[in-house]
Amino acid sequence: MTVPTIDHVQAVAFDLDGTLCDSVPDLAAAAEAMREYLGLSSLPAKVVESYVGDGIGTLVHRVITNDRDEEADPAVWEKGFVFFMQYYRTHLSDFTRPYPETEAGLGLLKSLGIPLVVITNKTEILAVELLKQLGLADYFSLILGGDSLPEKKPSPLPLLHAAEVLGIEPADMMMVGDSKNDILAAKAAGCLSVGVTYGYGDMTMLSQDDATKPDWLIGKLPEIYENLQPQKARDGE
Repeated sequence: MTVPTIDHVQAVAFDLDGTLCDSVPDLAAAAEAMREYLGLSSLPAKVVESYVGDGIGTLVHRVITNDRDEEADPAVWEKGFVFFMQYYRTHLSDFTRPYPETEAGLGLLKSLGIPLVVITNKTEILAVELLKQLGLADYFSLILGGDSLPEKKPSPLPLLHAAEVLGIEPADMMMVGDSKNDILAAKAAGCLSVGVTYGYGDMTMLSQDDATKPDWLIGKLPEIYENLQPQKARDGE
C-alpha cells in the first residue's frame, strides 16, 4: 500500500486495545472468572479476543452468550457486568503490555510537537487507569473512552470532538487503529485512517472492502514518525 500524503497531520489519535497494547490476556482472565462466577464453562482466549472492540458492556453480552450478536438475559448480564468490572479493575495490567516499539513510536511523535490522543471504546476510567499503569498516560493530551460522549466508534463523534478540543480540522488528524470501528470512524470524520497489522482486527480482510480499507497500513508505530519526520525537516529548512 502506497504511503499517503501526510504532510498536513497536526494530531494523531490512537485506539487502545489491539493498537497500543495487548490487553486480551487480562480481558480473557476476567471473562474466565466471570463465566465461572455465573456457572458457565470457560472460553478460549482467542474467542474472547474476537469479541473485543465494542466496549465492555458488549463484551460481557458476547462472553455470556458466546455469540457476537446475541444479548444475554438482562439480570444475568447485570450480575456478570458488575463482577467483570470489579475483577478487571483489580487486574487491569497483570499481563497487559504495550506492543513492541509502542513507547518508542509515541516518544518520536511527541518529539515533533504533535499532540497525541487516545480514542477507545473502553470505559474512560479503565482506559485512563490502564494507560497510567503501563506508563503511557503522559504521552496523551486527551483520553476519550466509550462512555465519554453520547456516541462511540464507529460514530465519528469522538474524533470530531477530539479535533475540536485540539483546535484543528478533522482532515488534519490521523486515526490509528486495528479494527473496523476505527476505520469507519476515521472515514466518517474525514480523518486519515491508519490500520495496524499486528492487532486483533484482520486488516487484510478489511482492506478488501472500500468501506473499511484504511488509507495506510503500518506494522509498527515508529513508521508514522518515519513518514512525518522528513516533511517536518523540510518545513524547517
